[in-house]
Amino acid sequence: MVTTHGGGALHRGAWLRYGGLPISDAEIEFAVEHYAVAVLQPWETAALERLKAARPDMTVLCYKCLSSSRSYEPGPIHTSGVSHVEAEESGEHWFAHRLDEVSRIEWATYPGHWQMAVWEEEYRQRWCDNVADELETTAWDGVMADNDVYDDYYGLRPPIEGQRSMADVRAALDRLVSEAGERLGAIGKLLVPNIAESRREPGRWARHSAYGGGFEEVWLAYGPDDYFDPETALAQTSEARGPGVAIMRVASDGTDGHPNFLYGLATLWIFGNRATSVLSATAHDGYNSTPFIPELDADLGQPAGDPSQRGNGWSRMFTGGWAGVNLNSGRRRKVTYSLPAGLVDVHGKPAPPRITLDPHRGAVFVRP
Repeated sequence: MVTTHGGGALHRGAWLRYGGLPISDAEIEFAVEHYAVAVLQPWETAALERLKAARPDMTVLCYKCLSSSRSYEPGPIHTSGVSHVEAEESGEHWFAHRLDEVSRIEWATYPGHWQMAVWEEEYRQRWCDNVADELETTAWDGVMADNDVYDDYYGLRPPIEGQRSMADVRAALDRLVSEAGERLGAIGKLLVPNIAESRREPGRWARHSAYGGGFEEVWLAYGPDDYFDPETALAQTSEARGPGVAIMRVASDGTDGHPNFLYGLATLWIFGNRATSVLSATAHDGYNSTPFIPELDADLGQPAGDPSQRGNGWSRMFTGGWAGVNLNSGRRRKVTYSLPAGLVDVHGKPAPPRITLDPHRGAVFVRP
């Protein structure tokens, strides 16, 4: 999953490029040079072909939504596994309704997104059939299945029809993920769900990532200045070790210089799987650019020991470098590390003998 090319350069970047803007030639060229994984809209087949031709080792995933149909999409290719028109043709029971069993549920924060009855076996079967048929003879490596939800993010306001709770919705998504994973696996494709808040349910990440990997959209923070406490951050770290590809997105302000980018990457090095965990940093719904810092291409080598803890500070030595983070929430809770001799930053500047990290900051150094 994490890839090397061009003289052995390591790539730990994920290109989450499923916004609404067209993909440019410059973006594709940049992606070829710097990313290990890409997630594109399902109609971006020309970009898919170019990426796979230049980088057969890159994992390129097709975006699909598990939980909604979208009435604003003209088609013929849709972001949903079941299009809005197809759902209407198939019967009202494919849509979720409020307690009156008449009113469909439109997502409060995303107009034109309609909650589907993921508990209906017919809907789940059609989702699997449609997506498998669409991908089977293509170059797509698999699917990033969005909205594998845990809580009520979109204004469902349960209980909904049939007195269903969010626990009922989660149970239905458990079945859909399993069925879709098996269906796609049968044709040699991956399923990588956007597994929301798996830390709140032991075993959820392992179950849902068993068919190719998982996507954590809120790695370490809800927003650019809204961080998880140390306990919550540590509860996420097992996700970065698989199974399958682990795509981590840390919240930023949309600029490459935001410190969360390096914070997220250093944490990934300390706790993740070098071979399968990748990172992106974006603003909320900021999936129209090519986020990148040079440290994403830095190779620290293999672990030279287990993660080392100092309070809520964590660090790790590697055969080719060092990474450290400060998970503390209190703004005065700094952590100071003594660094091994001979390290440099990604620009070749010698590392200092000691480094002090503020809360929610990270550092990465390499051996020249």
